This record gives sequence, structure tokens and C-alpha cells, in this order.
Amino acid sequence: MKVLCVVGARPNFMKIAPIIDELKQRGIDYVLVHTGQHYDEKMSQFFFVDLGMPKPHVDLEVGSGSHARQTGEVLMRIEPVLERERPDVVIVVGDVNSTLAATLAAAKLGIPVAHVEAGLRSFDRAMPEEINRLMTDSVADFLFTTEELASEHLRREGIADEKIFFVGNTMIDSLMKHVQRADESSILQQLGVEARNYGVVTLHRPSNVDEPESLRGILEALSTIARDLPLVFPIHPRTRKRISEFGLDALLSQGFILSEPLGYLDFLKLNKDARIVLTDSGGIQEETTVLGVPCITLRHNTERPITVTAGTNQLVGSDKHQILAAAAKVLGGQAEKKQVPPLWDGKAAGRIVDILQRMV
Repeated sequence: MKVLCVVGARPNFMKIAPIIDELKQRGIDYVLVHTGQHYDEKMSQFFFVDLGMPKPHVDLEVGSGSHARQTGEVLMRIEPVLERERPDVVIVVGDVNSTLAATLAAAKLGIPVAHVEAGLRSFDRAMPEEINRLMTDSVADFLFTTEELASEHLRREGIADEKIFFVGNTMIDSLMKHVQRADESSILQQLGVEARNYGVVTLHRPSNVDEPESLRGILEALSTIARDLPLVFPIHPRTRKRISEFGLDALLSQGFILSEPLGYLDFLKLNKDARIVLTDSGGIQEETTVLGVPCITLRHNTERPITVTAGTNQLVGSDKHQILAAAAKVLGGQAEKKQVPPLWDGKAAGRIVDILQRMV
């Protein structure tokens, strides 16, 4: 069996790394393709080193651009790679534009596609990722889900049961493998904070950072929290740009510790030892659930509902008063302790490769 694995953005790295480990351990031939969708050489290098990943065999160097441009560029650039390598199966992960483009290119060449993290649904078609998820799942041949509700979504969409496999979460495989190494990180000392005496903020979704009123409301709430609890904010370049454009810099003047985006191990350590995490990221909702850290999600919906029903996550949207009420409850010691979801046990990649070896 020959496997071609596709990554396009940093969140993909944590999801594919355990699968590559498993392929290597079993002596299975594989090719790693980086589309370069969110290519930042320095940050990508940090993640590859932290995760112990090999350098990609192929870099498509697509770069940034509109959704249509990125998707089209990946389609055109990956097709000759697929024709040259002729893999038995293509593995795509997550929900970025590269995920969809690689799926379409492989399917049109008659190459089976395996989608890792299939079936997640926010039911919000204003999210570009939701369109990518729906289209990828409708074409893929092997649909590997992280939670039972995702499998149910696929069945309701008419996908045959024999294509759906509930295997667990490869992102949690990465977390469990590296959490002890992350403890060796000196990031807390570098930032001047103490364990359980700071919060973490991440903010990057267009619905939050491209809308002046939403961004103002979120930052006003965060600045109120930051008066009592230092907030570490590894700030996304687009978010930084929007804050300046909208004249909101003054809201970050007190109680915030701003940093550049961090490597995987540093950020894992930062999340693990935080008192609270406020985010609009999908993956962080999952990581905080396993780490047992209270998470406030600055969105009105989530494609990862198990983090709310079983985990430590709560949805509050961008309303200032709701954010403050939820944070006050957590910081007042009222956060619920919940359990780790089924099959989030560090063994998802092994299950995926078992199935592919049996069926491809």
C-alpha cells in the first residue's frame, strides 16, 4: 500500500503526524504533500520539529489568496503529483481549502480518499470550512470520525454505513504523545506568568475579527477580564491588523501579554497550565477538553459539540456581557469538571491505518 498524505495549514500537522508515525512503524510507503496554503516557513518549521514530522516530500507553495484561488491552485498543482506518485489512497485532514481541493483531484483520478475528522458540522454555511466539510465528505471513500454524532450526521446525509468509521481523534493522539515534552517548555517564564494565574486568548475567525462591532465587544470583555487576570494573547497577523484598522489598540493596553504565534509545544504548555482559555478555534476546544481546562468559545456554534456536552467548553458568542458572565463563573470556581470523550485515548491513528490496510 502506498499512501499520500496532504496538509495545508498548521492545525493539519497535529492531525496527520500520528498517522505518519503509524505508517513509518509499519513500513508503509508514504508521500507527504504540503500545499503551502498557510505557509510561514518559520512557524511551519517549528511545528514540524515539535511534532517530530519529516520534511514534506512535496511543497506546492500555493500561498494565500481568495478561497477560489487557493482551491483552484491546489487542484492544478496536486494533480501532476497524484499522477506521478499513483498512491493507493490519499489521506486528507480537517476542513481547509486544501482538504477539499486534494479530495476533488484524487476522486477525479479514481484514487480513493480517506477524510480524517469527517462528519463535523456547525450547520452554519457562512463558514467556508462548513462548505469544505460537506463537499469533502460527499466525495470521500473512507470517513473517519472523532465522535459518534459526526457519524450520525453522515448517515443522515445519505452516506453508506460501510464508509463511516468512528476511530477517535488524531489531534489528541498528538497531545498525549507530546504533553510530557511540553512540560519542559520555558514559555511561562519567558512570558512572566505563573501556572493557573493567567488566561489564554486566541482570535482569528473572520466573523469575529473582520466585523468592527464584534471585535470591539470581544476586546472590551477581554480587557475587563485582563484587569484581574493576565491574558496571554498569541496574536494572529490578520487580527493585529484589524485591531489597528478599527482603532481598538487602546483596549489591549493593560493586562495583556501579546506574543507572536507560538510553536506546538510552547502553546500546549501554555494551554495546559492556564486558568481559562478564550478562543474561536475548533482544535483548542478539543485540546482544553482533554487537558481539563475551562474553555469559553467566542462563537455561536461549534462543529465539535462533544466538547460542550462532555468536555469543558461553553459557547458564548461575541456578546460582551455573555463573555463576562461565563468568565466570572469559571474564575469564581464554578467550572464543571467533565470527562474525556470516548476513543480520545491516543490510539486513533492506529485504528485508521488498521482499517486502510484491511480495505485498500
